[in-house]
Amino acid sequence: MGCGCYNGAIRVAPLPQPCPRRQADAAGTCPWQLDQRSAAARRFSGPGWGSFGGVSDAGEFVRDTRYLDGRITADGRDGTLPAEAGRYRLVVARACPWANRTMIVRRLMGLEPALSMGICGPEHDWRSWTFDLDPGDVDPVLDIHWLREAYEKAVPDYERGVTVPAIVEIEPGAVVTADFKQITLDMEHEWSAFHRPGAPDLYPEKLRDEIEDVSAGVYEDVNNGVYKCGFAQSQEAYEEAYRALFARLDELSERLATRRYLAGDTITEADVRLWPTLVRFDAVYHNHFKCNRNKLSEMPVLWAYARDLYQTPGFGDTINFAQTKEHYYKVHTDLNPSKIVPAGPDLSGWLTPHGREELGGRPFGDGTPPGPPPAAERVPEGPPASPAR
Repeated sequence: MGCGCYNGAIRVAPLPQPCPRRQADAAGTCPWQLDQRSAAARRFSGPGWGSFGGVSDAGEFVRDTRYLDGRITADGRDGTLPAEAGRYRLVVARACPWANRTMIVRRLMGLEPALSMGICGPEHDWRSWTFDLDPGDVDPVLDIHWLREAYEKAVPDYERGVTVPAIVEIEPGAVVTADFKQITLDMEHEWSAFHRPGAPDLYPEKLRDEIEDVSAGVYEDVNNGVYKCGFAQSQEAYEEAYRALFARLDELSERLATRRYLAGDTITEADVRLWPTLVRFDAVYHNHFKCNRNKLSEMPVLWAYARDLYQTPGFGDTINFAQTKEHYYKVHTDLNPSKIVPAGPDLSGWLTPHGREELGGRPFGDGTPPGPPPAAERVPEGPPASPAR
């Protein structure tokens, strides 16, 4: 389905056996699956890609941003749900850049004890992201295989994209929100009672206008821009997105040449929003999405900036390059019919010195670095756990 990111044209896959709804008929096929398969075929048979996004008349990819947008607030005001330790589960996929934002903020705020995290596998079919990394292919807390089941608990007969990140209320098993931008802002402010000592301020009031101004261009031309390149359906749409992407990257390079972070002298939401796209650039977007004017590693300022954050606790320890490549190259079969996953690129460069300390800045402001991630959430290929300088 989708990660707040779009996952390409969906092909109807063979139905798995046995049916997890356990309503199989004599032929072993679940009526629910048949109904859903038929509905999916209807949704994805028209021009564009149905509920994940569409294509304009000019061949431009247009993202569908109609996410489930309930909220969790400190006091449950105005009909929202109250933030409570152990009541909710954040569902992510390590492949997804939009989910990556929430993983970073959860780490930096120290919310691991209060907000558990379920991790979907890198592959999925037309139905949903799935928990196929867990024993029995079932999330141990939500007791479901398909994330779609939690969406349908929230909205019966749900027909839009099943996206990550999503926060699920554990007891009813229903998605509360899949609004990736609001999720991180609420983690930073509405969950403050559960923050670790030394949690940084990622959205300082005096910098909010600057953060949003920078982030608007980053979202349009970089975060979403790589998808507009990859899923363009005309040469003109592709080249327009390509030019906008690299124009924005050049602008960001100029901005970051004289400052360590995008807004102020500490890590903020602006950096959290940009970095997940940069860290995936050489491994996926350069080749798979035809964003090939330069590799990130050929853009000195952005490459150093990205390495600086990768080596900062809370960033590099959230990315799994193997799962990221497996997702994009195996799920987007319209772009990669063979499903062959590239062996490269060489990842050793991510741990080389970046030299960004010379620009000054304090990564966590008056706060402190987070400790190591929980043992069950550690990424084997991740950076060593050492405080940022």
